[in-house]
Amino acid sequence: MSRRNFYAIAMLAAVSLFCWQATHGAKPKDEMMELYGLFVDTVEQVESNYVRPVNRRELLESALRGMLQNLDPHSQFINESEWKFFRKQIEGKYGGIGIQVEVDPEVERLKVIAPMVGTPAYTAGVLSGDLIMEIDGQSTDGMTPDKAVEVLTGRVGTPVKLMVKHELDGKSETLSMTRAIIDMPSVLGESRKADDSWDYMLDRDRKIGYIRVSSFIQNTTDELKRALTELKAEGMKGLILDLRDNPGGLLSAAVEVSDLFLDSGSIVSTKGRNTPSKVYEAQKDDVYTGFPMVVLVNHSSASAAEIVSAALQDHKRAKVVGQRSYGKGSVQNILELEGGNSVLKLTVATYQRPSGKNIHRFKNAKDSDEWGVSPDPTLEVKLTPDQYLGYIRARRQKDLVSNHRVKKGGEVSPKVEIQKAEDAKAKDGEKPKDTDKVKDADKAEAAKKPAPDLQLEKALSVIREALATPTALK
Repeated sequence: MSRRNFYAIAMLAAVSLFCWQATHGAKPKDEMMELYGLFVDTVEQVESNYVRPVNRRELLESALRGMLQNLDPHSQFINESEWKFFRKQIEGKYGGIGIQVEVDPEVERLKVIAPMVGTPAYTAGVLSGDLIMEIDGQSTDGMTPDKAVEVLTGRVGTPVKLMVKHELDGKSETLSMTRAIIDMPSVLGESRKADDSWDYMLDRDRKIGYIRVSSFIQNTTDELKRALTELKAEGMKGLILDLRDNPGGLLSAAVEVSDLFLDSGSIVSTKGRNTPSKVYEAQKDDVYTGFPMVVLVNHSSASAAEIVSAALQDHKRAKVVGQRSYGKGSVQNILELEGGNSVLKLTVATYQRPSGKNIHRFKNAKDSDEWGVSPDPTLEVKLTPDQYLGYIRARRQKDLVSNHRVKKGGEVSPKVEIQKAEDAKAKDGEKPKDTDKVKDADKAEAAKKPAPDLQLEKALSVIREALATPTALK
């Protein structure tokens, strides 16, 4: 692009902005023209004098990202390749290793928002909050989101190695995984049945169900309905809805999920500077009531997860157990740019709970300020970093397909190898000979007791108490 054309585009943008300002009372024409001139001069100086040639589009996209980053952590420019990936994420199916990432501006490294349950990254041991230091030996220092998406979402079936630095203990680790088509359910259970399907009944004696929602995507409501139908058929009398480490997702999915448990009243409302306020109300269709509920949240429960937990808490439909949530209560609109090839994700409003209280944790907010979703009185269960890591690791082991048969990396456990051989011998009429080895394997596996889930244990105690005194929780 020639200098003359570049100036022409910049001037056209300035004129367009001035026309918009005429009806919105923004900056005066002279000031905006000066600012555009400053921008153009800076680009030209970089292009002419920087130590190496630079791509003009890369410069412009970086300028857009810097401008939006200064607004809040959730407003961003999404270019063409990122937009394709973003759409696949909210649709619930895409290729890659199964992590949600952002750029940590303090260290200019990729940071893991959350690994998707059951994906290559999750199975390999990637944790929420991990910094990705290297991808296949390539440093991520200053890596753009565009480049990161390109590298992480390589061809399906190809291996990739990530060097990550864990947020909780500061230790670095290199993890190997294989890229795959990511087609993950968002509704999960506590453990798997023999056929590897999810078992949603946590306490069969008292008929207490357990459903974990890992994210809010397009098919979350339908998946949740199927799980609830299965639980009802098994005589469910109480339910634990686990939203821990849920980074959020679609507002529509959060409203629909809340609506499944509420028959009337406000679910959430939005309030912005230049957008009309809107209140989302519960409907009486397909309502699941008549049993006590507990919602589990922690420091990584955000956005849509906070909408659901706040709505059920404010309407006294459920008790909230765990730790105070993240405090991401802002609304981002997707505004198309370049004919829809790229988009602007811009914060335009904040969420308000049914009670009218604020969810969003604004910059420089204090713990004493009003934000997020806090557990009900006496139901806070704080975890130390070691306890949280123990919970995560135990949770990951339960999430693995055929967890009772397969260890990390796909290796079959010695116990199963021995048992398979013994079963084969028995089938052929031979007398088993290795029973002692089986017993030894049993003892070895019994010694590896998973860390207790203190927050889930508290939720169970609340439900059991409610079932013992039905008036305590409706």
